[in-house]
Amino acid sequence: MRSLTLIGLVLLGLAILLFYATTNFSMEEMKLSHFMGIMAGIGIGLIIGGIVGYVSKGSAMKDEERRKAFKQLQKEKLEFEKQQQVLTKQQEAQQQASTENKEQNFM
Repeated sequence: MRSLTLIGLVLLGLAILLFYATTNFSMEEMKLSHFMGIMAGIGIGLIIGGIVGYVSKGSAMKDEERRKAFKQLQKEKLEFEKQQQVLTKQQEAQQQASTENKEQNFM
């Protein structure tokens, strides 16, 4: 974006320099070709601006999708960790119960 702004300023400066060189900033010397050049410059600027806006919006949308997917993966990871803790506790409880049963059977 910064480079496009810099290029735009350089082109604007060049256009002002060429306008000054051809007309000496005199309105009487402005011809139809000058207006066509101004309109062409505006048109090119709008086209380039539209393309840059489209590309930057697309990349912002992709970044947002990545962030959402990452958050979803984090949530799923937390859920799996909770499930793992519950299963581990259940297994420990079952092991304790089985060891207590074995101890009671031996007595």
